[in-house]
Amino acid sequence: MLLLGIIGHPLSHTLSPVLHNWAFRELGIQASYHVWDTPPEKLPAFMAALRTLPIHGASVTIPHKEPVMPLVDRLTANAREIGAVNTLYWEDGRLWGENTDVTGFMAPLLERGTPPGTVLVLGAGGAARAAVCGLHRAGWKVLLSARTGTRADRLAHSFQAEHVPWSERHEVRPDLLVNTTPLGMSGPFQGLSPWKGPLAGVSLVYDLIYNPRETPLLHQATREGVEVVHGLPMFVHQALAQFELWTGRRFPLPQALALLEETLAARGKA
Repeated sequence: MLLLGIIGHPLSHTLSPVLHNWAFRELGIQASYHVWDTPPEKLPAFMAALRTLPIHGASVTIPHKEPVMPLVDRLTANAREIGAVNTLYWEDGRLWGENTDVTGFMAPLLERGTPPGTVLVLGAGGAARAAVCGLHRAGWKVLLSARTGTRADRLAHSFQAEHVPWSERHEVRPDLLVNTTPLGMSGPFQGLSPWKGPLAGVSLVYDLIYNPRETPLLHQATREGVEVVHGLPMFVHQALAQFELWTGRRFPLPQALALLEETLAARGKA
């Protein structure tokens, strides 16, 4: 029996156990996936315990994607370039850190055939690093804005992006607006949006939050006639890449998306 799970804090919103445990059952894999809520101050202790327990791998989410990096044995070239880790796995007795968020983030844009243009990324955490890296690789002109200006400045410098002060973000009219902040996420931030004012001039809004399915930002975009990309496809694609690392198998994407749509709908009615 393979033992896997997710570390982060808080984790009440996560759909990872629903998805991975369904995939294990679907493919007949003897494994179980758990929630390991880990406050920042307990991360070093958890990582030490992970090395003594029969844990096959783990997902890493907010706020550990960057702090976990010095606590692994090896980083993939991809994780080093992005500067964040969302997946832990073992290979030849060493604990590796990988990042599947770039693959997950870019998949919906590639499926839509969205051509490169100007993009404004909101936020400067681990998810933002993956988004900025993927967009930079794909030839987008990347603008970046976050409440913590020093973090935004460092991230922008890493990928030849332009730092826009948080107070000036509404002066930009990008083709694509991407939210990587937790504003709008189920929990204490659910009623909040990272954008104040109209979305005039924006062609597409992409919110990485998948729970709830429709955040205040996406609701505004739909109301104003702006096309949207929900966070669920990114979540499923990054999870599929993790699943392949851990098991060497692929779960069916359409069924996975349908399962999570139903799960979110049921939670919304609860």
